[in-house]
Formats: sequence, C-alpha cells, structure tokens
Amino acid sequence: MSTSFDPSGLQTELFIDGAWQKAANGATFPVENPATGEVIAHVADGGPEEAQAAIEAADRAQAQWAKSTPRQRADILRKAFELVIANTDRLAAIMTAEMGKPLAEARGEVAYGAEMLRWFSEEAVRIGGDQTTSVDGNTRIMVTKEPVGPCVLVTPWNFPLAMGTRKIAPAVAAGCTMVFKPAELTPLTSLALVQIFREAGLPDGVLNVVTTASASNVVGTWMGSGIARKVSFTGSTEVGKILLRQAADNVMRSSMELGGNAPFIVLADADIEKAVDGAMKAKMRNMGEACTAANRFFVHRSVVEEFSEKFAKRISELKVGNGAVAGTDVGPLIEQKGLDKVQALVADAVSKGARILTGGSRPEGPGYFYTPTVLTDVSQDADLMSTEIFGPVAAITAFDSEDEVLRLANDTEWGLVGYVFTENMDKALRFSTGLEVGMVGLNTGIVSNPAAPFGGVKQSGLGREGGKIGIEEFLEIKYTAIAV
Repeated sequence: MSTSFDPSGLQTELFIDGAWQKAANGATFPVENPATGEVIAHVADGGPEEAQAAIEAADRAQAQWAKSTPRQRADILRKAFELVIANTDRLAAIMTAEMGKPLAEARGEVAYGAEMLRWFSEEAVRIGGDQTTSVDGNTRIMVTKEPVGPCVLVTPWNFPLAMGTRKIAPAVAAGCTMVFKPAELTPLTSLALVQIFREAGLPDGVLNVVTTASASNVVGTWMGSGIARKVSFTGSTEVGKILLRQAADNVMRSSMELGGNAPFIVLADADIEKAVDGAMKAKMRNMGEACTAANRFFVHRSVVEEFSEKFAKRISELKVGNGAVAGTDVGPLIEQKGLDKVQALVADAVSKGARILTGGSRPEGPGYFYTPTVLTDVSQDADLMSTEIFGPVAAITAFDSEDEVLRLANDTEWGLVGYVFTENMDKALRFSTGLEVGMVGLNTGIVSNPAAPFGGVKQSGLGREGGKIGIEEFLEIKYTAIAV
C-alpha cells in the first residue's frame, strides 16, 4: 500500500508582499523525487530582482508589525500550529515526495515542526524586561526588548518543514519581518507552510519567500541590502562562513546552525540493549541525513563485539525503499552527489582496513538508495572519521580508556552534539562536561526538542534555536535612563 503524492493545490510561485507571483520571464527549476528520479513539479526561479522586492516588502512591513501586540502574534502562531496539525497527511506526503523520507518519519517531522509553532506562540507573550535603580540613586534603569528587524532565513533540505518553523516561529513571536529562502531540493514543503501562515492571518509583507536555483544571487542580494538586520542559517559550515563574512559588512546579527560529526560513546558499563536502541535513533533518523546524526561510534573494547553484532543485526532488518510505500524504514538519499559521497567514504574506509558487517552496497533500480551500513575496525585516518557522512553509515572503533575516547571524540572541528551511554552517573556527568559540543544525549539517541536550546560550538555554529533562549536571537535589548 502506498500514499500517492497529490500535486493539486500545490503552490509553486514566489510569495512577496502578500501575493503569489511568477519569476522574471517565467523562469522555473525542477523538483525531483529522489526515490524515482521523476520531476514532480517546477518551481519559480527567483533572482536578484525578486529578492530586492522581497526585502523591500519586509522593510515596509516592519514598523507596523513591530507594533502588533504579543497576543496578536501568539494567536497567529497558535492558528498556524492547528493548521499544520490538521494538514499532517498532506504535508507529510509532499515532504516524502520531494525529500524521500518514509511517511512515518515525515509525519513525525510535521508534529515536531508544529510544536515549534505552539512553543513560540507561548513565548510571544512572555517577552520580558527589567527595571531597577542605579547605584547612586539618581537614575531609574529600564531595560526593554524590541524586534531586531527584517531577518534573512535560509533553511536546508533535510527537514524542510521543521527547519522552516524553527526559524519563522521565533521571528513572528518577536515581531520581526522575514525574507525566506528554502532549499532548492525541497521547496514544496516550505511553500505549503507559507500557505498555512497566510491562512493563519499573518499580515502582508511579514513573510516573503523567494525560491531559487541560484542561492548566492538571492541571499547575496539580501545580505548586501543594508535592510536586513539578522541572518539565521542552517546548512554547511562552508556556506555559513560565507554568510558570516557578508554579515560583517553590515554588522548583522547572526545565527548559524552548521555541520556536525557527532561521536556516539558506549562505555564498558553501558546497557547494550539501550545503547543499540539509541544508536538506531541517532544514526538512522532521516537516513542519516541530519546534522545531529551519530557518525563516529566509539565502543569500549570489552563490549565492542556485542554492540557491533546487535547493532548490525538491527540495521540489516531495516526495509529500504520508496518512502511513500507503507512499511519502508529507509528512503533514498537526496541526490546523486550525496550517494556518490557515501559510496566514496565507505570505499576509502574499507581500503584502510575497515570491515563491513552489513550493507555497503547500492540496491539495483532507480533512485538514490544506499543500503544501511555498519563498519567496524575503522581506522582513525579514514575519511569518514573527519567528514560529515550524511548517509546511513555507522563507523565503529574500539577504545580502551575514558581519557582516550574523550580525546578522540573532541578531535574534530565540529561540536554540535555527542552521545554517551553509561549506567554510572559520575561518568555521565564527566563526559557531559568533557565533550566539546553544544548538546549531549545521555542514554538517549534524540536531543531535538522545541523546549530545549539547539545549537553547537566550534565550527558547528553560533547561537541557539528553540527553548526559552530561541526568541532572544530575534530581539535587541534597549536601555532607557530615567532621571528621578
């Protein structure tokens, strides 16, 4: 049984100043189903002209939107939450068709993305401030928070709904207008989300969306406009550095959620069944195409054989196929480039002594599929130990001492998330402190939660999304001195 993708009612145009419009000369680019290779839609291909119109629309709307009440903004977000939940099946089907993830995972993403809307609907009415008297008693100090202004939002293809809501929701809650560029590979889900915000009553000009096959032309226009006051980007570290350089020219506030190379550490006293369950979640969520995906599995030598065998068995039982077909556990990778990268990383690891416990091949037929793979005896000089895999490949290495594994885990330019499995609380807290990451999963393979601050250290990014701090990224602090 399968759930077919229904293109009826699907929006494929740009959304600027409250109106859908075509790109100049009617330019479009194709959107492909990675499970079949078929083109499922053609989307408007915006350029600098449309980008400029979008940022100017956001600029015109900013002053009035900033005056909206917290309750008005909260009500819009709550309505958007309800509409996303009501459209779960439709949104999941769109996501599966353009991105490939199984429908069950797509529905899970819809639920997670919707919770971002509900969370920030509640945070919108809790924007605080402060007041006190100066130490000399001559001045009343009043601290208030105001929207930072028009924001540039750029999202990746791997979680097209959740990454959109994770950026749009706090911006709306704070009273900021936005220009939004969704990923070229998965624009349809984002455009469907825009339709929902329009239905929820978001005023014209507050959210403007330009889809494009030339991200640098559109985003570069926004970054150099002098209008945008903040950029929030999720994607590769390489692109994030480019945006940071561009942001410097206009001293823009910047939030960057960049790459990861997460260590997954199994200590000698770990509950192996619990560790395997956690490994399945940390590695196989979204076919491994997640910045939070566990890449490097460090397992104590005394339990490495047991863990590896049980993990490989669970991985080998996963059903690979079209995500729209019921019962599918693992869908395709997003594109040929991603598939080529995974194949090359596995081949390199094997050439350097790694053993394949399961997988390690590409199934026959159309689509960008790769069999879920577990490698053991992986050398530290294998390319996949220093490269974000972004695919269903787990690389296992044995370790002997806790100091050794902490050193290996931290030996990377990235620092987004780390996972630790142990039944000893003292060790758990030691590793939580010692890991150079922004997030730690202790005896769990999932860390993402709307109520928690999401983000990393080192070259994994700047700032945090979600949690109570998430809205602060879109607010400026103003101090007023009042003579008394």
